[in-house]
Amino acid sequence: MSTRTQQGVSSPAPEKDLGPTYRPAAEKPTATVSKEVPFENVHILPQTPQLIALLTMIRDRNTERGDFIFYSNRIIRLLVEEGLNHLPVVAHSVTTPVGKDYAGVKFQGKICGVSIMRAGESMEQGLRDCCRSVRIGKILIQRNESTCQPHLFYEKLPTDIADRWVLLLDPMFATGGSAMMAIEVLKAKGVPEDRILFLNIIASPEGVGNFSKKFPKVRVVTSFIDQGLNEKNYIVPGLGDFGDRFYTL
Repeated sequence: MSTRTQQGVSSPAPEKDLGPTYRPAAEKPTATVSKEVPFENVHILPQTPQLIALLTMIRDRNTERGDFIFYSNRIIRLLVEEGLNHLPVVAHSVTTPVGKDYAGVKFQGKICGVSIMRAGESMEQGLRDCCRSVRIGKILIQRNESTCQPHLFYEKLPTDIADRWVLLLDPMFATGGSAMMAIEVLKAKGVPEDRILFLNIIASPEGVGNFSKKFPKVRVVTSFIDQGLNEKNYIVPGLGDFGDRFYTL
């Protein structure tokens, strides 16, 4: 364990030697990995060398926009696949081309994505890549930079969203204010908490804690929980403004 301080945040940063078990210790570099949190509804992607390498690329301030998009999309795809793992399935048998039966499963129900604009829209293609013709709604929530409080500006959601499983999309999970407001919007439309999955790339322990205490039935799927928030409520070490880096810089 080591303690790192950045922009007013001091917090233990867990470390791990990365690599296959068969590889000698000298060939497994030590890297910072995600924090653990004591909430059963929070699921962190396995801290594999592949994931940590991708996160390293998008955290690097010198990574150009094209590479930032490419490596972010790879992480988003991992998040979507893991999110889909939490949806219910039922038994389903098929016959293979060689005439043999195979006992498998299939998903039961309808899904939709809901992106928290604008950064959340970056995750829509990853969902479409996994779920063809998936319906996607949008919620626009902006944070007041003075009060850090979220404000709802716009929402457009499928009319039958109450009958669907919802994958809520937002790459950065800082204070949790925007996510919690988005959940309230979905609940007001009739979506039960336990049919919502919140997918994000990087989260703060403060945001995860606030969110999980208020919505313990909503599943959170994240690739990494960072050290914490600084005095401006930015995630550190973080990766900067995701939306700016994905869309404009």
